Amino acid sequence: MNQKIRKAVFPAAGLGTRFLPATKASPKEMLPLVDKPLIQYSVEEAVASGIESVLIITGRDKTAIENHFDMSFELELLLEQKGKKEVLEEVRAISDIARISYTRQKQALGLGHAIYQAKDFVGDEPFAALLADDVVDAEKPALLQMIEVFEKYQSPVIATMQVEGDAISRFGVIDAEEVEPNVFKIRDMVEKPKFADAPSDLAIIGRYIFTPDIFSAIERTKPGSGGEIQITDAMRLLLKERPFYAVKLEGTRYDAGDKLGFLMATVQYALKREDLGDDFREYLKTLDL
Repeated sequence: MNQKIRKAVFPAAGLGTRFLPATKASPKEMLPLVDKPLIQYSVEEAVASGIESVLIITGRDKTAIENHFDMSFELELLLEQKGKKEVLEEVRAISDIARISYTRQKQALGLGHAIYQAKDFVGDEPFAALLADDVVDAEKPALLQMIEVFEKYQSPVIATMQVEGDAISRFGVIDAEEVEPNVFKIRDMVEKPKFADAPSDLAIIGRYIFTPDIFSAIERTKPGSGGEIQITDAMRLLLKERPFYAVKLEGTRYDAGDKLGFLMATVQYALKREDLGDDFREYLKTLDL
């Protein structure tokens, strides 16, 4: 029987060290991309892809995420009294976006360890995992592109993109065979290889669809440096037991957890806005670049 993807997991317990000092007391997932926090873009992508239930894995000092997706009675009352109907509807829509639950990762021990916290939430269903600081601007939601592949092959699916040159050494990289346009069957994965050793130019990015047997693979995964359990290591274990597929996403991916990537995303998303794009474009033209 074909299984549907109904649940999504958002690891959000990381320390955000690449964005210090901004993330010293504020979650990196709450950094605003124009006027919405990063995690809201990813949750909206999941909902647009058919996700019904969301689990956000938080940590210490991450309560701002919970507050953002909760009702704000005082704010809503104030907006209503001031007659700001459009803003009120936008604020209310955030708290109604999906069924959202939370659990804490008490120690930041790697992405594999974070995803393992979702074991009870997931049960025996396949599920998606999304990293909020990977923002994908795509006509068809990135996760929906992956779900369509999962529904066809009923196997784990990861998102990938082409990365040229030495930059590939910052990513997990797949060794894979293309089985249909932009869909690959994975032979192996390598974590952050040197450019000369990379098996391809296809990098793993922060979108995954897992089957529940990923949890037993995580249990069998030995911690790496810093005692962290890496999800790539767990996937390699599971790859010995079942097929894995990758989708080269149609769209543009921004690493919004990186300062330069965040600035690039901000510019592109601002230019797309009907209320801001024209004026912002004219301003950029005035700069002595």
